[in-house]
Amino acid sequence: MKNPFLRSFLGIAVILIAFASSVPSEALATPAPEHSLPSSSGDPLLPSAEVLLDAGHGGIDGGTFEGTILEKDINLQVALLLRKELKARKIDCVLNRVGDYALSEENRWQRTRSRHLRDLGQRYGLTSVLEPSAVVSLHVNWARRPSRKGPIVLYQPNNPKSLILARVLQESLNRSAGTHLAPFPGKTYYLLKRINAPTVIVEMGFLSNPSDRARLTDPAEQKKIAEALASAISGYLLLERCLPDS
Repeated sequence: MKNPFLRSFLGIAVILIAFASSVPSEALATPAPEHSLPSSSGDPLLPSAEVLLDAGHGGIDGGTFEGTILEKDINLQVALLLRKELKARKIDCVLNRVGDYALSEENRWQRTRSRHLRDLGQRYGLTSVLEPSAVVSLHVNWARRPSRKGPIVLYQPNNPKSLILARVLQESLNRSAGTHLAPFPGKTYYLLKRINAPTVIVEMGFLSNPSDRARLTDPAEQKKIAEALASAISGYLLLERCLPDS
């Protein structure tokens, strides 16, 4: 890594995430902010959140699949568990989908016939209102080669905080899954290009790989994934307070 600033802070991130993983969530908790507190825009009437969780796909959009297993269901199951883990750590978070429906159905402001664009526009629009410190979008991968496996975190190429968030998440997921993968720049993804807040897409594993598929569909393993993500997010938020604005 050429940037010494990122290298030094990533070293701190590894320490923080190890600390967050070893200490009970109650010990790390800070008082939860009241819902009446203003967002970063300063308007007390608008909602706010430290973290926005994006459960990918939903409703008519099932995402990738393997047989009868749909990506949208796994994304939501892990997102609900992750929200619970973050709230246990007193981290103020919002989940943009809590059931099996398409976010395009909630978008009545965007003038386009494209359901896909309305879906993406609704996800993007929520970040503008909440102004979160981090956006974590949950997805599941698929590949033609069944041998491909493991979690991969995609980040915004031009956002240093997104890279740090991605590396912290990737490190935690690697430890949980027993992998040694690196985060990857997501240059073509709508949310990574449009959202100003540090944003990552977490591909939690490959449905096309038998071992990943078994892990992604096992409730106990889903909980482990959620715990790994929560520990990383908690560590990142501690670190983020020390980072200059990007």
